[in-house]
Amino acid sequence: MITHYGSMERAWAEIDLHKLEENVKTIQNLLPKKCKFMAVVKANAYGHGDVETAAFLNKIGVEAFAVATLEEGIHLRKCGIQGEILILGYTHAGRARELSQEELIQTVVDREHGEALNKMGFPVKVHIKVDTGMHRLGESYWDSKGIGKLFLLKNLMIQGIYTHLCVADSKEEEDVAFTKRQIQHFYETLREIEKKGYPLPLVHIQSSYGVLNYPELQCDYARIGIALYGVYSKEEEVKTPIELKPIMAIRSRVALVRKIKKGESVSYGRNFTAKRDTKVAVLPIGYADGLPRNMSGGQVLIDGKKAPIIGRICMDQLMVDVTDIPDVQKDSVATLIGKDGKEERRAEEVAANAGTITNELLSRLSTRIHRIYVDS
Repeated sequence: MITHYGSMERAWAEIDLHKLEENVKTIQNLLPKKCKFMAVVKANAYGHGDVETAAFLNKIGVEAFAVATLEEGIHLRKCGIQGEILILGYTHAGRARELSQEELIQTVVDREHGEALNKMGFPVKVHIKVDTGMHRLGESYWDSKGIGKLFLLKNLMIQGIYTHLCVADSKEEEDVAFTKRQIQHFYETLREIEKKGYPLPLVHIQSSYGVLNYPELQCDYARIGIALYGVYSKEEEVKTPIELKPIMAIRSRVALVRKIKKGESVSYGRNFTAKRDTKVAVLPIGYADGLPRNMSGGQVLIDGKKAPIIGRICMDQLMVDVTDIPDVQKDSVATLIGKDGKEERRAEEVAANAGTITNELLSRLSTRIHRIYVDS
């Protein structure tokens, strides 16, 4: 029997703040001495709760955050989060007043964007994004002249410059070579900017996998996302393995237990047919809660034992085979991600079963799953 905090909740997530702190300390030990920890709390802190996560990180001394949208940044400010908040994504120039008022830092996604922000007439803190090969956001690395002109815009308070490594998580020879070219292009661009007489702002290139696979890189910030929450994006080896502690467990209660006979089917599409008389437990959690529908065929843990998911996952329920777990009854606790006794279902395993990565799996978790914050 596991210790749980769900009270009368049908489904809930337990977030262990003590483990969050341990992950911060572990990752900080890999960073250069003057490198600042920037916690990425976009997408509701990868499903963990943005305000609660950021408030705790503030409490333990983290003073730099990254979000994806203006709305995410404003939400943190309105809830009392202190320190730097960098918006990694695009914000329309027409909202420059809000950026300025809330003291948020906006990413300049290209030269045209920077010029548009400047024309609005409000002093806006910015970081310049440089595209070194991912071809998503950023001014092209080879246009150092164009990047330099951004420094002449009087309403842009340029505080940082950065790029994004798109295959830093891969140890394949071709991908490593590509990452090294990205790094080379980025630092060459910085040197060109300096040659043109522009003051170099704070620099960042590291993300979770940048730190884990390229810890030697010198920079002023490290943007730590998925690793902060104690998981890897997928099951893989990294150059600098560290002990990350998953901070989230997802649990649900058994709503009812029923018996079906051999030959009877379960759920939509009748794609599961019992090969024996089967005891079925129904869990009141489904794809509207953020579980991938194609997670069907996976497992949950009940009473420290594995219970296969049978039939298709529904919007609000899923069914598991508990024939071989004799004591399962209504209100028994099922663990979809996390530990139960000696068994554990890691997010990496669940994501792989659903054909995705942990970043997507966790960030899609619905707000209707109750979050409970504990400090073990």
